[in-house]
Amino acid sequence: MTADVLLPALAAKVRVAAHPAATACTHADGVLADRPDGTVVRHDGTVAKAHGPGTDAGELSQRLAVAAHPELSGVLLPPLRPEPVELHGRLVTFWPYGVPVDPEHPEAAPWEAAGGLLARLHRAPVPRGLPPMRGPLKAARAIARLRAAGPHSGADPVLRAWADLPAWARAEAPMPDASAALCHGDLHLGQLVRRPEPAGAWLLIDVDDLGVGVPGWDLARPAAWYACGLLPPDDWTRFLTAYRRQGGPAVPADGDPWPALDVAARALTVQTAALAIAKSVAAGRPLDEVEQAVVDACDRMAALPAELARGNAT
Repeated sequence: MTADVLLPALAAKVRVAAHPAATACTHADGVLADRPDGTVVRHDGTVAKAHGPGTDAGELSQRLAVAAHPELSGVLLPPLRPEPVELHGRLVTFWPYGVPVDPEHPEAAPWEAAGGLLARLHRAPVPRGLPPMRGPLKAARAIARLRAAGPHSGADPVLRAWADLPAWARAEAPMPDASAALCHGDLHLGQLVRRPEPAGAWLLIDVDDLGVGVPGWDLARPAAWYACGLLPPDDWTRFLTAYRRQGGPAVPADGDPWPALDVAARALTVQTAALAIAKSVAAGRPLDEVEQAVVDACDRMAALPAELARGNAT
């Protein structure tokens, strides 16, 4: 499905959802995202998302039900409709618009809110029959994309680091049952919004990867950034302290969190590096400083395995 077909059709859908009575409207459509794994269009206070090709309708409906459940009010942004609709072979869901984190002001990033929301999510009851959290699957897809990208000098250390991960982190075996919790599956600051009128508390969005799994995975991206020197220690401390204050089960209430986060943080480092290389090859450009940092971290993980576990792989 090409963008020149999908985008106009999705825009028409979101206009109808925003104004079901066909009232006069002067609002412009806005494209919030247009990627192979998801296209998002906004009209006034309504957002429509066309999910990636091959999305399972039953699993998506289960995830929508979780987001709409009263027990998760104030944690997940609830959908406007309980079921997806089909549009040109893609599943579409509808959501209220939320104001995202401002990338131009990293000093105002809501790390405390992110930690607290994750803790509340992880402590929520796990619905029966909910599919697995898709974090490891996304990491495996990043590796597949790396392998398909073609030769690159940074690929070998990334693939070595990938091979050192346990099978569950490579989506080759089920995740451990002992620590199963309700997980977001793809936590980063782009997954937080707040309702614009009035501006309220932060909420988590994007249920595509929501499911049952190892809760440490949701802490792994900021943990990996901190370990690679990309997230300031104060921000990491704000995030981790807020998570612990809300009783998050992924790490001990005090003491060293890294034994509980090590595997997932390594996996997210590998995923980030794999995607960075694939994108740089596709664009015909060298890695930038941040991208090179995560590739270098993969190279160090095999040689100095204790470094990432201590959060000092800089």
